[in-house]
Amino acid sequence: MPELPEVETVMRGMRLHLEGHKIATATTGREGLRRPFPPGLGDSLRGRVITRFGRRGKYILVDLDDARTLLVHLGMSGRVVLGSDISVPAARHEHLLILTHQGARCGLVDPRRFGIVDLVPTETVDAHPLLARMGPEPLGNGFDAEGLARAAAGRRTPIKSLLLDQRVVAGLGNIYVSEALFRAGIHPARMAASLDAAQCGALVGSIRDVLTEAIAAGGSSLRDYVKPDGELGYFQHAWRVYGRAGEGCPECPGPPACDGVMRITQAGRSSFFCPMRQEVGAEAEDLS
Repeated sequence: MPELPEVETVMRGMRLHLEGHKIATATTGREGLRRPFPPGLGDSLRGRVITRFGRRGKYILVDLDDARTLLVHLGMSGRVVLGSDISVPAARHEHLLILTHQGARCGLVDPRRFGIVDLVPTETVDAHPLLARMGPEPLGNGFDAEGLARAAAGRRTPIKSLLLDQRVVAGLGNIYVSEALFRAGIHPARMAASLDAAQCGALVGSIRDVLTEAIAAGGSSLRDYVKPDGELGYFQHAWRVYGRAGEGCPECPGPPACDGVMRITQAGRSSFFCPMRQEVGAEAEDLS
């Protein structure tokens, strides 16, 4: 599933390609994705000017000149394809196609149909059921060491699970949480309540750093994800632990001096860590 850096990259590409454009046509290839499309979506978008782009967590927000916002979630396999040839017909799995009077083409491709598209009044977008309980943006001022410490206090849950909770912090996913925990030297199975103020501060800094670097690299191209221009993001080449089980991390010698990066399963997801840099400690999830 595209995570925050990938969604941010897609949103920025759409902004460059479409902001200020007037929608000529909007057509849907089926009734919906994970949820049905809003009734009359094509008619609602036709003639509207795209005024602004934003992102909330893993959701792309497209503001229109009629005080409504198109909300888009890419799901597990969704991607946005941008182009300048409006004569190109809708491709297979291209379930929403927008053409503008300025000659831009924007298609939402989603083979597995786990994505979401909705159209809501802009003034109520923060209260949308999918966004209302979302935590602070990890790159915004609302996310800091004090807030993370409050969220972790008394929580007998692994720190990785806490960070993946969208109510605690918005937009984080499996890849970047694993990378941030490595940089902060915190084991993914460490109980959230056992972190002290310094560790919370280090973790907030690591999260900000890894997301900033990933956005600059255009995200990580994994399975279906590519950038809107069709190019691959390349942050996966900078992964220090994710997907590197059995290899040495950049800060330890690896085999035979140590076992290298290890992989465990937490709540059905793979977690990667360096046993030398990220000691499990006494306060940890039972992995037996």
